[in-house]
Amino acid sequence: MKFFNTAGPIKPELHYHIPSLERVDWEEIQVLIATQKYFLLHAPRQTGKTSVLLEMMSALNAQGRYHALYVNIEAAQAVRGDHLAM
Repeated sequence: MKFFNTAGPIKPELHYHIPSLERVDWEEIQVLIATQKYFLLHAPRQTGKTSVLLEMMSALNAQGRYHALYVNIEAAQAVRGDHLAM
């Protein structure tokens, strides 16, 4: 049974959702990637940024042209100031 997810990335098999790549200009993003340009994905908390990134990663990897990875370094925020305490 599907339900609305309010925490963490969307899992399409479990959660009601609007497909992430339909909510962004995916064609423009692909052009930016192909031309090696930077882009920023900026939005308020809990609006689907991580879900968009995960779907982009899957779509890019499926094309076979790129090897896209998703790495969450959020936990590093807790230790970034530790070296100052020494």
